[in-house]
Amino acid sequence: MEISTFDLQALIRISSELGAVITLIKTGKLKPYLKKNEAFRLYGRKNVERWIEDARVTPRKDGDHSACWRIDRIEIESIAKSSQLLLHL
Repeated sequence: MEISTFDLQALIRISSELGAVITLIKTGKLKPYLKKNEAFRLYGRKNVERWIEDARVTPRKDGDHSACWRIDRIEIESIAKSSQLLLHL
């Protein structure tokens, strides 16, 4: 299978965007975790709930029943970018 120029450009763009997010997290410019409602706002409630249901994204809870759910930013960003890439290919 040969990759078209358009598909290659999309692959490079999405990879560089993901690399930039990872770099910003590692340098402390972005928080490594998102609250569940932040993830809903950024990626769409339906998408996030489907990714959690399919076990693609693992929500984490700190503490007891009153603690809020957190989602690893790199994990959800990787899923979002791979979904975006699948639409291009």
